[in-house]
Amino acid sequence: MRAILHARYGSPDLLRFEEVAMPVPRDKEVLIRVHATTVSTGDCNMRNFTFVTSSMLPMAKLMFGIGKPWKERILGTELAGEIVEAGKDVERFKSGDQVFGSTGMSGGGHAQYACLPENAALAMKPASLSWEEAVAIPFGANAALYYLRELGKTQAGHKLLIIGASGSIGSAAVQLAKHLAATVTAVCSGANVELMKSLGADTVIDYTKGDFTKNAETYDLIFDVVGATTFDRCKHLLEPQGIFLSCIMGLDDVARSLWTTFIGGKKIRGGVAINSPERMAFIAGLAASGKLKPVIDRSYPLKQIAQAFKQVERGHKKGNVVVTVEHP
Repeated sequence: MRAILHARYGSPDLLRFEEVAMPVPRDKEVLIRVHATTVSTGDCNMRNFTFVTSSMLPMAKLMFGIGKPWKERILGTELAGEIVEAGKDVERFKSGDQVFGSTGMSGGGHAQYACLPENAALAMKPASLSWEEAVAIPFGANAALYYLRELGKTQAGHKLLIIGASGSIGSAAVQLAKHLAATVTAVCSGANVELMKSLGADTVIDYTKGDFTKNAETYDLIFDVVGATTFDRCKHLLEPQGIFLSCIMGLDDVARSLWTTFIGGKKIRGGVAINSPERMAFIAGLAASGKLKPVIDRSYPLKQIAQAFKQVERGHKKGNVVVTVEHP
């Protein structure tokens, strides 16, 4: 099969498009013919630590490799495709099932075929969605749901400010927050104001026209998806028991998170949204009902994946960058 191999940090042009052995499903695993995948910010962090803070960089290098990756690997945190073979004792899926989901840090999506455990964050693809539309949902929605529902305990009536609302996680967060009956204020560039309104945002702030931290409005939750601000800069915008959710944290933020949890009052929280089959099933249900819609910036064929990485790493994508996978 053809796959994208990652063996060196540096430019996306160092990625190699090569022929490799097809994976074989083990017990309780499924073999998936991949039709679409994405380049996510998670892929960018594993490829070259693009969005990792300087204080967290040593830890990230210990995890993925100092100087070069510990091993050559296939990236790809999302996939959508068809199951072609089920390993022994697989009960959830069968050959021919059309599925989509997250692979997490194990990767594997940037290839024509991938093996995943049947208890991975996989779900049946909604028939109403194309491969490209389906694959543009799991990564952002999984992270957004983890932050909003599990860390932020979002409830009906909560006032929520989402900073960086037009990206993969942000666009999913707007929709999920509305599903949870919160009142949503989205912060984005002027070019994405109409998109935010179409996704359900109650108020949209164009950050190019003023400093949103100087507004008089206060919020139960502030969700900074892109690391655009800090807890200290936004603390006055939080209600007395408000929570600042941050996708991009430094060591000082981690320490502050522990301290604010201990003393009470306004808090900062963050963490890694580990993939969850339960969360993925919930997401698939919303997608099937049309309550969670994919947002796609642009699409590239697998052999042009370097261009897809460059598009994501510029930091201004709208929604998701999709990669299509052809099969002769």
